Amino acid sequence: MYQIMYVCHGNICRSPMGEFICKHLVEKMGLEGKVSVSSSATSTEEIGNPVYPPARREMDKRGIPHSPRGAVQITRADGENYNLILCMDENNIRNLRRILRPEDMGKVKKIRAFSGFDGDVADPWYTGDFSTAFQQIYDGTKAMLETLSKGL
Repeated sequence: MYQIMYVCHGNICRSPMGEFICKHLVEKMGLEGKVSVSSSATSTEEIGNPVYPPARREMDKRGIPHSPRGAVQITRADGENYNLILCMDENNIRNLRRILRPEDMGKVKKIRAFSGFDGDVADPWYTGDFSTAFQQIYDGTKAMLETLSKGL
């Protein structure tokens, strides 16, 4: 089973959108049983809190099913156990350097890199732009799964 972890600062906006987008696309692409998906935070600020309502509304608007979940923080063991850790921005990567083992940092990629961009997914908690964040995460996830599915 190929295991994917989406990571953002608080695990209430971007990374849960990534998790649920990916789960939806995994199902649509017939990759169930081959790919496992979850999400986490680099911080402890939001631990236990649900997905932020504007992020849920954006997924509802786009037809992405989601379920209730509380924010969790990534652990050193996650770095060892996951095949791919998808970050939203450079700050997430910087924070992961303090959490993960150095040898696991090779698994860390920015989600937008898969759709041909080096840039960050801006945090909609601050920008209020959940639509753009959703689209950037969707585009990166779709491109990542298309690439990954060739090797599964």
